[in-house]
Amino acid sequence: MMWSSQYPYSRLRRNRKAQWSRDITAESTLSVKDFIYPLFIHDKEEDLDISTMPGVKRLSLRSLVEVAKQSRDAGIPAIMLFPAVDSSLKSLGAEEAYNPDSCICKAIQMVKAAVPEIGVMADVALDPYTTHGHDGITDDEGYVSNDATVEVLVKQALTLAKAGCDVVAPSDMMDGRTGQIRKALEAEGFVNTQILTYAAKYVSNLYAPFRDAVGSKNNLKKADKKTYQMNFANSKEALMAVSQAVNEGADMVIVKPGTPYLDIIKTVSDHCPLPVIPYQVSGEYAVMKLAAANGILAAFEPVMFELLLGMKRAGASAILTYAALEMAHYLAEV
Repeated sequence: MMWSSQYPYSRLRRNRKAQWSRDITAESTLSVKDFIYPLFIHDKEEDLDISTMPGVKRLSLRSLVEVAKQSRDAGIPAIMLFPAVDSSLKSLGAEEAYNPDSCICKAIQMVKAAVPEIGVMADVALDPYTTHGHDGITDDEGYVSNDATVEVLVKQALTLAKAGCDVVAPSDMMDGRTGQIRKALEAEGFVNTQILTYAAKYVSNLYAPFRDAVGSKNNLKKADKKTYQMNFANSKEALMAVSQAVNEGADMVIVKPGTPYLDIIKTVSDHCPLPVIPYQVSGEYAVMKLAAANGILAAFEPVMFELLLGMKRAGASAILTYAALEMAHYLAEV
Protein backbone atom coordinates (compact mmCIF):
# COMPACT_ATOMS: atom_id res chain seq x y z
CA MET A 1 0.00 0.00 0.00
CA MET A 2 1.23 3.49 -0.87
CA TRP A 3 0.62 6.22 1.67
CA SER A 4 0.51 9.89 0.73
CA SER A 5 -0.19 13.16 2.46
CA GLN A 6 -0.39 16.59 0.95
CA TYR A 7 2.02 19.41 1.67
CA PRO A 8 2.31 21.14 4.16
CA TYR A 9 0.99 18.35 6.43
CA SER A 10 3.70 16.09 5.04
CA ARG A 11 7.06 17.83 5.15
CA LEU A 12 9.68 15.19 4.40
CA ARG A 13 12.47 17.58 5.37
CA ARG A 14 11.39 17.57 9.03
CA ASN A 15 13.15 14.23 9.59
CA ARG A 16 16.27 15.58 7.87
CA LYS A 17 16.72 18.74 9.96
CA ALA A 18 19.11 17.47 12.65
CA GLN A 19 21.79 14.77 12.75
CA TRP A 20 20.11 12.88 15.60
CA SER A 21 16.90 12.75 13.57
CA ARG A 22 18.71 11.58 10.47
CA ASP A 23 20.36 8.88 12.58
CA ILE A 24 17.19 7.45 14.07
CA THR A 25 15.35 7.48 10.75
CA ALA A 26 18.16 5.89 8.73
CA GLU A 27 16.91 2.76 6.98
CA SER A 28 20.36 1.25 6.41
CA THR A 29 23.60 1.39 8.39
CA LEU A 30 27.24 0.61 7.68
CA SER A 31 29.64 -0.53 10.38
CA VAL A 32 33.07 -2.08 10.62
CA LYS A 33 31.35 -5.38 11.43
CA ASP A 34 30.10 -5.45 7.83
CA PHE A 35 33.61 -5.77 6.36
CA ILE A 36 35.60 -8.74 5.10
CA TYR A 37 39.13 -7.72 4.14
CA PRO A 38 40.63 -9.42 1.04
CA LEU A 39 44.42 -9.75 1.31
CA PHE A 40 47.02 -10.88 -1.21
CA ILE A 41 49.98 -12.91 -0.02
CA HIS A 42 53.17 -14.36 -1.43
CA ASP A 43 56.12 -16.34 -0.13
CA LYS A 44 58.64 -13.50 -0.54
CA GLU A 45 60.35 -11.72 2.36
CA GLU A 46 59.26 -8.26 1.23
CA ASP A 47 55.89 -6.75 0.44
CA LEU A 48 55.23 -5.85 -3.18
CA ASP A 49 53.16 -2.90 -4.39
CA ILE A 50 50.44 -3.71 -6.93
CA SER A 51 50.61 -0.93 -9.50
CA THR A 52 47.00 -1.28 -10.65
CA MET A 53 45.61 -1.23 -7.08
CA PRO A 54 46.91 1.87 -5.26
CA GLY A 55 47.53 1.18 -1.58
CA VAL A 56 47.23 -2.60 -1.94
CA LYS A 57 50.22 -4.94 -1.62
CA ARG A 58 51.18 -8.55 -1.92
CA LEU A 59 52.08 -9.21 1.69
CA SER A 60 54.83 -11.35 3.11
CA LEU A 61 53.60 -13.80 5.73
CA ARG A 62 55.19 -11.69 8.44
CA SER A 63 53.33 -8.59 7.21
CA LEU A 64 50.12 -10.58 6.86
CA VAL A 65 50.10 -11.38 10.56
CA GLU A 66 50.60 -7.69 11.37
CA VAL A 67 47.76 -6.64 9.06
CA ALA A 68 45.52 -9.31 10.61
CA LYS A 69 46.26 -7.83 14.04
CA GLN A 70 45.48 -4.33 12.76
CA SER A 71 42.23 -5.59 11.27
CA ARG A 72 41.22 -7.27 14.53
CA ASP A 73 42.05 -4.14 16.51
CA ALA A 74 39.96 -2.05 14.11
CA GLY A 75 36.97 -4.37 14.63
CA ILE A 76 37.01 -6.12 11.25
CA PRO A 77 35.61 -9.62 11.83
CA ALA A 78 37.25 -11.55 8.97
CA ILE A 79 39.91 -11.58 6.27
CA MET A 80 40.05 -13.52 3.00
CA LEU A 81 43.35 -14.75 1.60
CA PHE A 82 44.44 -14.90 -2.04
CA PRO A 83 47.88 -16.27 -2.98
CA ALA A 84 50.24 -15.09 -5.69
CA VAL A 85 52.12 -18.24 -6.68
CA ASP A 86 55.60 -18.39 -8.18
CA SER A 87 55.54 -19.43 -11.83
CA SER A 88 57.70 -22.46 -11.03
CA LEU A 89 54.82 -23.87 -8.95
CA LYS A 90 52.14 -23.47 -11.62
CA SER A 91 51.05 -26.50 -13.64
CA LEU A 92 48.28 -27.83 -15.86
CA GLY A 93 46.97 -29.93 -12.98
CA ALA A 94 47.26 -27.17 -10.34
CA GLU A 95 48.89 -29.59 -7.88
CA GLU A 96 50.15 -26.73 -5.69
CA ALA A 97 46.52 -25.87 -4.86
CA TYR A 98 46.35 -28.87 -2.52
CA ASN A 99 49.91 -28.84 -1.22
CA PRO A 100 49.68 -28.79 2.62
CA ASP A 101 52.99 -26.90 2.75
CA SER A 102 51.86 -24.16 0.35
CA CYS A 103 52.14 -20.46 1.07
CA ILE A 104 48.43 -20.10 1.80
CA CYS A 105 48.40 -23.04 4.23
CA LYS A 106 51.33 -21.53 6.10
CA ALA A 107 49.53 -18.18 6.10
CA ILE A 108 46.35 -19.68 7.57
CA GLN A 109 48.31 -21.41 10.32
CA MET A 110 50.27 -18.28 11.20
CA VAL A 111 47.21 -16.04 11.37
CA LYS A 112 45.14 -18.50 13.42
CA ALA A 113 48.04 -18.91 15.86
CA ALA A 114 48.69 -15.18 16.26
CA VAL A 115 45.17 -13.73 15.83
CA PRO A 116 42.70 -16.50 16.74
CA GLU A 117 39.85 -14.00 17.15
CA ILE A 118 39.65 -13.10 13.47
CA GLY A 119 37.87 -15.25 10.92
CA VAL A 120 40.09 -16.61 8.16
CA MET A 121 38.57 -17.28 4.76
CA ALA A 122 40.46 -18.69 1.78
CA ASP A 123 39.80 -18.63 -1.93
CA VAL A 124 39.11 -21.99 -3.56
CA ALA A 125 39.99 -21.71 -7.26
CA LEU A 126 42.78 -22.85 -9.50
CA ASP A 127 43.68 -19.71 -11.48
CA PRO A 128 46.66 -18.79 -9.24
CA TYR A 129 48.03 -22.31 -9.75
CA THR A 130 47.47 -23.09 -13.44
CA THR A 131 49.89 -22.31 -16.24
CA HIS A 132 47.02 -21.07 -18.44
CA GLY A 133 45.38 -18.81 -15.83
CA HIS A 134 41.96 -20.44 -15.94
CA ASP A 135 40.03 -21.39 -12.82
CA GLY A 136 40.03 -25.07 -13.67
CA ILE A 137 41.50 -28.04 -15.49
CA THR A 138 41.34 -27.76 -19.28
CA ASP A 139 40.86 -30.50 -21.85
CA ASP A 140 42.86 -30.90 -25.07
CA GLU A 141 40.82 -28.16 -26.74
CA GLY A 142 41.33 -25.66 -23.92
CA TYR A 143 37.79 -25.99 -22.53
CA VAL A 144 37.58 -25.92 -18.74
CA SER A 145 36.35 -29.37 -17.70
CA ASN A 146 33.73 -29.08 -14.98
CA ASP A 147 33.99 -32.44 -13.21
CA ALA A 148 37.76 -32.76 -13.46
CA THR A 149 38.05 -29.30 -11.92
CA VAL A 150 35.65 -30.14 -9.09
CA GLU A 151 37.84 -33.11 -8.11
CA VAL A 152 40.81 -30.78 -7.63
CA LEU A 153 38.71 -28.13 -5.87
CA VAL A 154 37.60 -30.72 -3.32
CA LYS A 155 41.24 -31.59 -2.60
CA GLN A 156 42.07 -27.90 -2.30
CA ALA A 157 39.17 -27.16 0.08
CA LEU A 158 40.08 -30.10 2.31
CA THR A 159 43.71 -28.98 2.43
CA LEU A 160 42.68 -25.47 3.46
CA ALA A 161 40.31 -26.83 6.12
CA LYS A 162 43.08 -29.04 7.53
CA ALA A 163 45.33 -25.97 7.72
CA GLY A 164 42.75 -24.34 10.01
CA CYS A 165 40.75 -22.20 7.61
CA ASP A 166 37.37 -21.16 9.04
CA VAL A 167 35.66 -20.57 5.68
CA VAL A 168 36.41 -21.98 2.24
CA ALA A 169 35.20 -19.83 -0.64
CA PRO A 170 34.89 -21.57 -4.01
CA SER A 171 35.10 -18.84 -6.66
CA ASP A 172 35.56 -21.03 -9.74
CA MET A 173 31.90 -21.18 -10.88
CA MET A 174 31.94 -24.90 -11.66
CA ASP A 175 28.56 -26.62 -11.40
CA GLY A 176 28.12 -28.88 -8.38
CA ARG A 177 31.32 -27.95 -6.57
CA THR A 178 29.60 -26.69 -3.40
CA GLY A 179 27.88 -30.03 -2.83
CA GLN A 180 31.02 -32.04 -3.45
CA ILE A 181 33.06 -29.83 -1.13
CA ARG A 182 30.39 -30.08 1.57
CA LYS A 183 30.26 -33.86 1.23
CA ALA A 184 34.05 -34.12 1.55
CA LEU A 185 34.21 -31.78 4.54
CA GLU A 186 31.54 -33.79 6.34
CA ALA A 187 33.30 -37.07 5.58
CA GLU A 188 36.59 -35.75 6.98
CA GLY A 189 34.99 -34.37 10.16
CA PHE A 190 35.08 -30.69 9.22
CA VAL A 191 31.40 -30.26 9.97
CA ASN A 192 31.81 -26.66 11.17
CA THR A 193 33.92 -25.42 8.27
CA GLN A 194 31.76 -22.87 6.48
CA ILE A 195 31.35 -22.57 2.73
CA LEU A 196 31.02 -19.09 1.27
CA THR A 197 30.07 -19.85 -2.33
CA TYR A 198 30.56 -17.43 -5.20
CA ALA A 199 27.07 -18.16 -6.47
CA ALA A 200 26.59 -15.22 -8.84
CA LYS A 201 30.02 -14.32 -10.20
CA TYR A 202 29.74 -12.43 -13.44
CA VAL A 203 32.29 -12.38 -16.27
CA SER A 204 33.08 -8.76 -15.48
CA ASN A 205 35.63 -6.44 -17.08
CA LEU A 206 36.41 -5.08 -13.61
CA TYR A 207 38.67 -7.97 -12.51
CA ALA A 208 41.87 -6.95 -14.32
CA PRO A 209 43.72 -5.49 -11.30
CA PHE A 210 42.97 -8.66 -9.30
CA ARG A 211 44.60 -10.78 -12.01
CA ASP A 212 47.68 -8.57 -11.71
CA ALA A 213 47.64 -9.14 -7.95
CA VAL A 214 47.51 -12.95 -8.10
CA GLY A 215 49.76 -13.18 -11.15
CA SER A 216 47.32 -14.90 -13.51
CA LYS A 217 46.92 -12.12 -16.09
CA ASN A 218 49.98 -13.03 -18.16
CA ASN A 219 49.06 -16.71 -18.08
CA LEU A 220 45.50 -16.05 -19.22
CA LYS A 221 46.73 -13.83 -22.08
CA LYS A 222 43.75 -12.97 -24.34
CA ALA A 223 41.54 -15.85 -23.22
CA ASP A 224 38.30 -15.17 -21.37
CA LYS A 225 36.16 -16.96 -18.79
CA LYS A 226 32.80 -16.71 -20.51
CA THR A 227 32.16 -20.46 -20.49
CA TYR A 228 31.99 -20.61 -16.69
CA GLN A 229 31.46 -17.13 -15.23
CA MET A 230 27.98 -15.67 -15.64
CA ASN A 231 26.76 -13.55 -18.54
CA PHE A 232 26.26 -10.03 -17.19
CA ALA A 233 23.11 -9.69 -19.34
CA ASN A 234 21.33 -12.16 -17.03
CA SER A 235 19.60 -11.77 -13.68
CA LYS A 236 17.20 -14.75 -13.44
CA GLU A 237 20.18 -17.07 -13.84
CA ALA A 238 21.58 -15.66 -10.60
CA LEU A 239 18.60 -17.06 -8.71
CA MET A 240 19.15 -20.48 -10.27
CA ALA A 241 22.82 -20.42 -9.28
CA VAL A 242 22.04 -19.28 -5.75
CA SER A 243 19.37 -21.96 -5.41
CA GLN A 244 21.94 -24.61 -6.35
CA ALA A 245 24.38 -23.27 -3.77
CA VAL A 246 21.72 -23.31 -1.04
CA ASN A 247 20.63 -26.86 -1.86
CA GLU A 248 24.24 -28.09 -1.96
CA GLY A 249 25.10 -26.88 1.54
CA ALA A 250 26.49 -23.34 1.24
CA ASP A 251 26.40 -21.24 4.40
CA MET A 252 26.69 -17.87 2.65
CA VAL A 253 26.68 -16.69 -0.98
CA ILE A 254 28.65 -14.07 -2.88
CA VAL A 255 27.45 -11.72 -5.60
CA LYS A 256 30.37 -10.36 -7.63
CA PRO A 257 30.99 -7.54 -8.61
CA GLY A 258 29.25 -5.18 -6.19
CA THR A 259 28.18 -1.67 -7.19
CA PRO A 260 27.24 -2.38 -10.86
CA TYR A 261 25.13 -5.33 -9.67
CA LEU A 262 22.94 -3.77 -6.99
CA ASP A 263 19.88 -5.19 -8.74
CA ILE A 264 21.33 -8.69 -8.39
CA ILE A 265 22.17 -8.12 -4.72
CA LYS A 266 18.60 -6.94 -4.12
CA THR A 267 17.00 -9.81 -6.03
CA VAL A 268 19.15 -12.47 -4.37
CA SER A 269 18.70 -11.02 -0.87
CA ASP A 270 14.93 -10.93 -1.36
CA HIS A 271 14.79 -14.62 -2.29
CA CYS A 272 17.77 -16.30 -0.64
CA PRO A 273 17.54 -17.51 2.99
CA LEU A 274 21.34 -17.28 3.41
CA PRO A 275 23.51 -14.22 4.08
CA VAL A 276 24.32 -12.42 0.81
CA ILE A 277 27.80 -10.92 0.56
CA PRO A 278 28.74 -8.77 -2.42
CA TYR A 279 32.39 -8.47 -3.44
CA GLN A 280 33.45 -4.93 -4.29
CA VAL A 281 36.05 -5.95 -6.84
CA SER A 282 39.51 -4.64 -7.70
CA GLY A 283 38.34 -2.47 -10.60
CA GLU A 284 35.68 -0.77 -8.48
CA TYR A 285 38.24 -0.02 -5.79
CA ALA A 286 41.01 1.10 -8.15
CA VAL A 287 38.78 3.52 -10.07
CA MET A 288 37.73 5.29 -6.88
CA LYS A 289 41.31 5.42 -5.59
CA LEU A 290 42.67 6.86 -8.82
CA ALA A 291 39.83 9.36 -9.15
CA ALA A 292 40.47 10.67 -5.64
CA ALA A 293 44.23 10.79 -6.18
CA ASN A 294 43.78 12.85 -9.33
CA GLY A 295 41.33 15.32 -7.81
CA ILE A 296 38.32 14.07 -9.76
CA LEU A 297 36.75 13.21 -6.40
CA ALA A 298 37.24 15.47 -3.40
CA ALA A 299 38.06 12.54 -1.10
CA PHE A 300 38.12 8.76 -1.26
CA GLU A 301 36.44 7.79 2.01
CA PRO A 302 33.08 9.62 1.68
CA VAL A 303 32.57 8.21 -1.81
CA MET A 304 33.51 4.72 -0.68
CA PHE A 305 31.11 5.06 2.26
CA GLU A 306 28.30 5.87 -0.18
CA LEU A 307 29.09 2.90 -2.42
CA LEU A 308 29.30 0.44 0.47
CA LEU A 309 26.13 1.75 2.09
CA GLY A 310 24.40 1.30 -1.27
CA MET A 311 25.21 -2.40 -1.12
CA LYS A 312 23.86 -2.64 2.42
CA ARG A 313 20.70 -0.84 1.29
CA ALA A 314 20.32 -3.41 -1.49
CA GLY A 315 20.38 -6.23 1.07
CA ALA A 316 24.03 -7.12 1.73
CA SER A 317 24.76 -8.89 5.00
CA ALA A 318 28.48 -8.09 4.75
CA ILE A 319 30.85 -6.80 2.06
CA LEU A 320 34.21 -7.89 0.72
CA THR A 321 36.18 -4.70 0.11
CA TYR A 322 39.84 -3.73 -0.28
CA ALA A 323 38.96 -0.53 1.56
CA ALA A 324 38.02 -2.38 4.75
CA LEU A 325 40.83 -1.13 6.97
CA GLU A 326 40.68 2.43 5.62
CA MET A 327 36.93 2.55 6.10
CA ALA A 328 37.18 1.07 9.58
CA HIS A 329 39.37 4.01 10.57
CA TYR A 330 37.07 6.45 8.76
CA LEU A 331 33.96 5.13 10.49
CA ALA A 332 35.70 5.41 13.86
CA GLU A 333 36.19 9.15 13.23
CA VAL A 334 32.84 10.23 11.75
